[in-house]
Amino acid sequence: MSAPLFAVDLAVRWSDLDAFDHVNNARFLSYVEEARLAWFDGLDAPWMDAAVAPLLASIQMDYRRPITWPATVRVELHAQRIGNSSLTLGHRLVDAGDPDRLYGEGHAVMVWIDRASGRPAPLPACIRAAAGTPAG
Repeated sequence: MSAPLFAVDLAVRWSDLDAFDHVNNARFLSYVEEARLAWFDGLDAPWMDAAVAPLLASIQMDYRRPITWPATVRVELHAQRIGNSSLTLGHRLVDAGDPDRLYGEGHAVMVWIDRASGRPAPLPACIRAAAGTPAG
């Protein structure tokens, strides 16, 4: 697999665990959300404003193995597809100290919308540039 577009390490918190003493499956999605927002926040131009904002249209996760505490998870993001108003980001959750230890993988589709109309809006130029792939 190619180098990630973005990666961030996140510490597993005790409160992330469920009754089975491993990270609850919903927390995997929270980790991906934190990584996405960290990537967006690190861009050199606005990715949303009063007129345009991204919405999560779809998210998919394949769970490969449980995450136990203590652990540090690395969330890797990969640009899979850039459309006119959408971005599909692949994600992988791996052990920060052992990237061959895969916890989960999948993808999320973000669609930028016009806040006033609720209709799709053009993908911001900074997102298109940061993702590094052509439209289509």
